[in-house]
Amino acid sequence: MTSSFPALDTRAAHGSGPQAVLLDMDGTLVDTEGFWWDAEVEVFGALGHVLAEEHRDIVVGGPMARSAGYLIEVTGADIALDDVRDLLNAAFLRRLERGVPLMPGARDLLTELTAHRVPTALVSASHRTVIERMLVSLGADHFAATVAGDELDRTKPHPDPYLAAAARLGAEPGRCVAIEDTPTGVASAEAAGCRVIAVPSIAPIGAAPGRSVVGSLEEVDMAFLRSVAAAPAPRGIGGTAGAPVHP
Repeated sequence: MTSSFPALDTRAAHGSGPQAVLLDMDGTLVDTEGFWWDAEVEVFGALGHVLAEEHRDIVVGGPMARSAGYLIEVTGADIALDDVRDLLNAAFLRRLERGVPLMPGARDLLTELTAHRVPTALVSASHRTVIERMLVSLGADHFAATVAGDELDRTKPHPDPYLAAAARLGAEPGRCVAIEDTPTGVASAEAAGCRVIAVPSIAPIGAAPGRSVVGSLEEVDMAFLRSVAAAPAPRGIGGTAGAPVHP
């Protein structure tokens, strides 16, 4: 998807701020992590299985295939992976019909990024059908590119989604700032070489070199993004991917 502004802003390219901002969706921009868990509880309940709360932290923020596969394994549900993914997507989309709540500060941040003409990408493990529905609420014009989990061979925690997003914007990963809410997403962005702002939703995330942790997107504005982009790069962060993430 292409917006009305250039793929690479000249001011960002010359070092006054991040070359691009790469944003996770569920739990970061939209308050839907609970929607996914409710959908999983519904689908597996219909299959005769009660999901224990302990499984929630394991599946949160993960790609659909990994989360669904894990839940099939722990419950012993007699269903194929592709079938349960279809059921989960359908259950999730039904919940979106009731409205999509944005996370605090999300609307203001997107508006500010657009006003400053900062190239911005949406980077999600969700499928394309879900992303397109979300863009109705988020505003498709805020994003110069979007990356969906079902469009890549490997999704988070692998670096591929963030590498793909940076490439589509013509940006260097090491000069991008990624914003994520889960350890899985943070691992993906850092493996790609991005600076990271973590906004923990369900699972805790600690500070680390090249990573800032905030309480909500209300703390993130252009001044903060510029400070993150201008900070000395930790070892392993540059124009190419950092340490690889193994299967």
